[in-house]
Amino acid sequence: MKRIAIQGIEGSNHHIVAEKFYQEDITLEKCLSFDALVESLTNKNSDQAIMAIENTIAGSIIPNYALIDKYQLYISGEYYLPIHHHLMALPGQGIEHITEVCSHPMALLQCKDFFKKHRHIKLIEDVDTSAIAKRIAEKQLTGVAAIAPKMAADIFNLEVIEDEIQTIKNNATRFVILQTSNPENGKDQINKASLKFELDHKRGSLATVLNVMSDCKLNLTKIQSLPKIETPWKYAFFVDVTFNTYEDYEKAKSIIQIMATDFKILGEYKNGRL
Repeated sequence: MKRIAIQGIEGSNHHIVAEKFYQEDITLEKCLSFDALVESLTNKNSDQAIMAIENTIAGSIIPNYALIDKYQLYISGEYYLPIHHHLMALPGQGIEHITEVCSHPMALLQCKDFFKKHRHIKLIEDVDTSAIAKRIAEKQLTGVAAIAPKMAADIFNLEVIEDEIQTIKNNATRFVILQTSNPENGKDQINKASLKFELDHKRGSLATVLNVMSDCKLNLTKIQSLPKIETPWKYAFFVDVTFNTYEDYEKAKSIIQIMATDFKILGEYKNGRL
């Protein structure tokens, strides 16, 4: 049985992704932070890990790119999860009974418009959505609600007071599947890659690389720059590309390796949006 590290506990979005991606019996290694998640993986307490990497509203989770790079982790797959925020509390309460709502800062931000209509509620930031739902159930906290996936209400016997309270309904998060060894995905399964490289700080260097990708029929789906802490004003680029044939990708990869420095393949895997 695979041991999978997730950020959060049962009922979290990471837990939902674990169930949907693996579709088999797994053991969860529950971590309260992404640093702890990476530690679980590098210490061999888990076989693979699930990590949120970007959201359609909030954008890239930049510290997670740095963690993947720093600890030499490999991406073996990805999963796109539609995000649904539900307001839940102990049974028998309505919105008028709720005086405090605790949740992750990102969940509170994504539900800001809903709470403008309920200004009697105090919003409190916390570390994890489902952990708050669990705390409400264990301590039987009345007047306190959590924002969490509906799975959390089922697990902790809470009642959903309001469904789908997120401001933007078309909200999704991309999760990557991580491991410490290079994944053995067959070429016939690979149509997406995540790469990291650095370039000389001179005019047109990035444009030249992007032109190579275009000429080799690669579709650039993501580009993210991160500053190199030890070298001021120099940046590393993290890019995701999709392609129809592995040969096109292989050609582009061989050229970029010559043009760029510190070139690294973070993962070659199947596009999760197909």
